[in-house]
Amino acid sequence: MPSTDRRTRLSPPAAPPGSRGIDEILSAARARLRRLDPEQAHVAHRQGAMLVDIRPAAQRAAHGTVPGALTVERNVLEWRFDPRCPARLPEVVGYDLQVLVLCQEGYTSSLAAVALQDLGLRRATDVVGGFVAWSAAGLPALGPTVLRTPAPSAAPVAVRSTPF
Repeated sequence: MPSTDRRTRLSPPAAPPGSRGIDEILSAARARLRRLDPEQAHVAHRQGAMLVDIRPAAQRAAHGTVPGALTVERNVLEWRFDPRCPARLPEVVGYDLQVLVLCQEGYTSSLAAVALQDLGLRRATDVVGGFVAWSAAGLPALGPTVLRTPAPSAAPVAVRSTPF
């Protein structure tokens, strides 16, 4: 069996014609946004902008949350913010909402904000540096919290057959 040196193993395969790498996709997304630093986002949120935390529950528990932020995990964001969608949030009453997307470090939020712009929410943007920068700026935050799971030896919960 021929030996393969480390550089050969780690080199990426040839990209298909027309494809873009994540750095290019992220750069194009950010070119469409007027991103806010944490302090600007905090002021905008206090003035009525919708701050949306798209991080998964485990990440919010491990690092903390922003009081008053709406939690909508990334995997359902477009459905919750498309004014045409029956699964939209009650707060989504039109296309002129100012939506500030927050993730952990400000990468995923850029892609998510552009997805909201593609839905017609032209005022969607994100927070530079995400929750890490928000917290480092000393802005209001809660947590972290401990996710509690039942002990494996816990007794099963009794089910009552009569109403309370």
